[in-house]
Amino acid sequence: MGLKTVTKRWSLLAALTAVLLATAWFLLSNRDSGEESGKADRIVSSNYGDTLGLKPHRLELQQFIENKLTGESGVYTNYRETDEAAEMATGHETLSESAGLLMRYYALTGQKEAFDAAWSRAKQTLSTESGFSYRYSPLQDKRYPVNAVVDDLRIIRALYEAEKAFGGEYGREAAHYGGLVYEHNVRGNRLYDFYDETYKTTNDFLTLCYADFQSIRLLEAPSRDKKKLEDKLLAIVSSGYLSDKFPFYETRYEYKTDSYVDHDGEISTIESLLTVLSLAEIGQERTASITYLKQSVEAGTLYGRYHRDGRPATDIQSTAAYAIAAMIGSTIGDKALYEGSLRRMEQYRVEDEASPLAGSFGNAATEEVYSFDNLSALLAYAY
Repeated sequence: MGLKTVTKRWSLLAALTAVLLATAWFLLSNRDSGEESGKADRIVSSNYGDTLGLKPHRLELQQFIENKLTGESGVYTNYRETDEAAEMATGHETLSESAGLLMRYYALTGQKEAFDAAWSRAKQTLSTESGFSYRYSPLQDKRYPVNAVVDDLRIIRALYEAEKAFGGEYGREAAHYGGLVYEHNVRGNRLYDFYDETYKTTNDFLTLCYADFQSIRLLEAPSRDKKKLEDKLLAIVSSGYLSDKFPFYETRYEYKTDSYVDHDGEISTIESLLTVLSLAEIGQERTASITYLKQSVEAGTLYGRYHRDGRPATDIQSTAAYAIAAMIGSTIGDKALYEGSLRRMEQYRVEDEASPLAGSFGNAATEEVYSFDNLSALLAYAY
């Protein structure tokens, strides 16, 4: 073998090595920016909204919420006022939960001015150094020093959806609050329900429906860290599946004991449906859960609570449960499930035009109208 041949081969090898190294550097340095550019593609957008001829009902509900269920601080927890001193939010207290649901609705329906107003109220009323207070009482002028990570994630997601719909700087604000979630509610590969600003600590468990996978994927963090967090959360949620006979999910996972906890032997339908929705958004829903849901919607037997063996623990049903079922239908591309769920949801609509609650979802006799029911219905109309 001649010297020229050896030299050529070494030159070729050196050139190839340089190309491979450059390619590797490019991929590593652009991994996170590539992830950023793909965010818009991962955001769930409206699918079946307004295809059922229910747009007038959607707009009437929107008007009710804006004109009768909203004050200077945000959406009321309930139409009826209280002294706002109970352990749970009541009356005209406002919740970060409500802010995120309403913002998502405005983003999905392309209402920029309304979105900006809702976001402005949320920042003024609920924003803190560590994220968002889960609750504010106007009467007590009290902003609670605790967040609810699922609600923070929903607001962050709404901001990214607004960036997709309207452009602007919403994504930068989302990145800021996403960083706060990672700073305060994530420890290693664990996500915690809340962070207490006063005591500078988290709780020690995860409510399964707080694992909002789609929103977590939008957070500003290295891909490797988010992948580890998602894998850990997916393992926890998947292991919380009850059974194919009753295909709902456990309520809460205790990190210290590596065990699951429910509500005194009962399973909340709302919480399980939110878990199914979160899984569906990343293609991880179980067929048995969807089949069970479709059968329950068709029969009109989607009750609020169940025993662990699947027996109903109450005969009470709710607007929100059917609204979330509709969102699941839209997410998985099952229009029959979406339509059936909306039709069931509509059964709880106040039809009496003489009532001050006309167009809302509540009890016309007691004037109990809850924010979660109505905002879930509003969002379901737009899915």
